[in-house]
Amino acid sequence: MSTITHTETAAAVVPRPKRKARRKARARGGIAWIVISGILLAGVVFVNVAVLQLNLKLDGANADRAKLQADNAALQSQYSSLVSSPQVSSAAYTKLGLKFLDPSTYTYINVARP
Repeated sequence: MSTITHTETAAAVVPRPKRKARRKARARGGIAWIVISGILLAGVVFVNVAVLQLNLKLDGANADRAKLQADNAALQSQYSSLVSSPQVSSAAYTKLGLKFLDPSTYTYINVARP
């Protein structure tokens, strides 16, 4: 005669889950991981597209900046040539009728009281 302990009878009574149920649980877990991975990959793609758009805008802004710097340099050169002393003297003579006098012809008036 064999003696059966209490633990052996309890183990014999508990039914094991079927193999199909385990397979379905694994499949559901696999599908969940696939969905989560897809969502994360879509987020990465979205961020990359946003960064690409910002880079395109930055390139346009840099091109505009370079053009404005070139325009500023050209305007500065034009301004320098217009403000030069011979140009101002010539414009004063032709437009305003002003003449450059010899400094020896200047006279000074003393307005201080004696």
